[in-house]
Amino acid sequence: MKRIIFLLFILIISCNEKESVFVENQEPIKTKDSIQPQKSDPSSTNLKKYKNDRFRNVTIEKVNGNKFRVKGEGQIFEASFNWTVEDGHDELKSGYVMTDAGAPEWGKFDFLVDVAKDRENSTLTLILFEVSAKDGSRQHELPIVLFK
Repeated sequence: MKRIIFLLFILIISCNEKESVFVENQEPIKTKDSIQPQKSDPSSTNLKKYKNDRFRNVTIEKVNGNKFRVKGEGQIFEASFNWTVEDGHDELKSGYVMTDAGAPEWGKFDFLVDVAKDRENSTLTLILFEVSAKDGSRQHELPIVLFK
């Protein structure tokens, strides 16, 4: 029954013309469970890493112009989570991502977001979140500022 509900959820989301995504492997790093930037390994790139209790090692890399690459790991029920980009007033883009493993494992994800500001003085925030199977509400939100 849970699989049927999950498949219906995916079907509904895909019918709403959400952005496609892809998954790529990444080595896990142990982290704490609070929302805050992590210090990067000096031998790696200087990207900030973000985390909470469902997401870890999340990095945002500006690819060009308005395109961002989002990589990380998620401990997500049924390996599916959602994302949205907001400017403080409106939702500009949204979609969903599949990790390469479901909870209790930490699955890896890697996807692109292409979004432009509607208002010059707005701040764009990417929010990663898990949807509650019980009531459809957002859970475990991880907000990350893309640019101001």
